[in-house]
Amino acid sequence: MKSILRLILCASSVLYLMFLFNENVQGFEVNKSSLPDEQLCIQHNEIEKGEKIIYLTFDDGPSILTSRILDILKEQDVKATFFLIGNQINGFEDVVKRINNEGHSMGLHTYSHNFKKIYRNKSSFINEMVDCQVEIVRATGSSTNVIRFPRGSRRLLSNELLNQLHDYNFKIYDWNMETKDGLNPKLSPDKLYREATKRCEQSSNIILLMHCDYMHKNTCKALPRIIMYYKEQGYEFKAITEETPELYFPISRKTFNFFKAAL
Repeated sequence: MKSILRLILCASSVLYLMFLFNENVQGFEVNKSSLPDEQLCIQHNEIEKGEKIIYLTFDDGPSILTSRILDILKEQDVKATFFLIGNQINGFEDVVKRINNEGHSMGLHTYSHNFKKIYRNKSSFINEMVDCQVEIVRATGSSTNVIRFPRGSRRLLSNELLNQLHDYNFKIYDWNMETKDGLNPKLSPDKLYREATKRCEQSSNIILLMHCDYMHKNTCKALPRIIMYYKEQGYEFKAITEETPELYFPISRKTFNFFKAAL
């Protein structure tokens, strides 16, 4: 009897661990029961072609270091996407223009990046994106509907909010790989490089999260090596545009209050 009970407990533990893995899996394979087929966040066409694509993305600019990032991208002849904070654009208009003029893409990363304000409610979140959009238009004359949630959309995105964002023609992009420079900008260039490349073999389509605020000096140091690695692995570098299939974390089966989930 004890042997049978141990077997039952062991089997239950395995099933529970499998459940946890499915709930927390990184990447963009969403809960298929949550969304209609046309909204599934998988790059079907690119996967079918067997293409290896990487999207370099930089959050929290513009800043004085954004120019250095742009210098490196130009030297390496690759394109990237910059998710900009609206209230940081004033004084850095030339940097934002350079992003646009050199063929990179721009995304909305809210106006204030103040979490309590951003995630107060859905209307506040949408208004933050609209205000950021206005600042980018003011600086460049160009608009964008590409957005990224500060901290990412996990446990924040609901079907209701998704529909509201789509009503504004916003498209959401999270990530499936990161350097972790947002958690600790003082990580060594070697550590940032290892984080940026350690799971490369697991995905042929990568959105790599990095940052370009004033404190991310080591990100600048690691970037050339990261780019060289993905070139050697045969990846094509692309900027996210509104034509890029939408990619976001799974919508949770559980229901969270929007502001409580963020704070």
